[in-house]
Amino acid sequence: MRRYLEIYWLMIRNSLIREMNFKANFTLWMIVEFLWFVGQIVFLEVLYAQVDNIGGWSKWECVLLVGTHQITAQIFQAFFYVNLAELPDLIRTGRLDLMLLLPVDAQFAVSTRKFGMDNVVNAFVGVAIVIFSLVKLHVLPAPYQIGLYAVALAFGVAIHYSVLFGLATAAFWIVRAQGLIYGYFNVFNIARYPDSVFPFGLFKAIFTYCIPVIIVANVPARTLARAFEQPWTGLAQLAGATIFIVAATRGFWLFALRRYSSASS
Repeated sequence: MRRYLEIYWLMIRNSLIREMNFKANFTLWMIVEFLWFVGQIVFLEVLYAQVDNIGGWSKWECVLLVGTHQITAQIFQAFFYVNLAELPDLIRTGRLDLMLLLPVDAQFAVSTRKFGMDNVVNAFVGVAIVIFSLVKLHVLPAPYQIGLYAVALAFGVAIHYSVLFGLATAAFWIVRAQGLIYGYFNVFNIARYPDSVFPFGLFKAIFTYCIPVIIVANVPARTLARAFEQPWTGLAQLAGATIFIVAATRGFWLFALRRYSSASS
């Protein structure tokens, strides 16, 4: 584990050096992500000017939910999204062969090559929004709630990573799998909406149990904003979904590698 941490630190360091060589690009993407986030908050302001609550969620509970989604999405993008989006090209061009020759686990190598510092900065914007929302709600979470919130966020990042990694792995059989990846990038924005606004049916069942993006932000947001609710059921569901999806995508990756024939030879 120490060896992997040292390797990962070197990858992060190289990514930061690369980012600082293109400071304008770093600043531009940070501004773009920030403006997109501000747009979501403005949308909620307009919406709640007409109604008092949506699906039982007050205005500041929804803002907290959007902030939570922002944290999860930005951490996921910082550590994993760029790497997974490039995996189909690695497979198609044969550059994956170089990754397989490295003296580290292949999944680790393809998942951690790059790191986005601008996304980390925007994740802190989400943290600020969550704190501001709690102040508006007059909620002071207990230390254990903050700990459970952090654990739930980690589960959410793991779910996003695993689902997207599974979709990217489909590139072993599909010439270009970027469509699946970009499609999921839009799907996981479902997480910023309260789960109660979706009537139970096929859509909610799929995105709660099969691809559990609905619970990714809702569970941690409820843990903080609604201290009167017991968080254990939601956390258990989130933990179970995480374990299952991580194990399933790991198995799918190993299955794909066993059937991989180099595109470069």
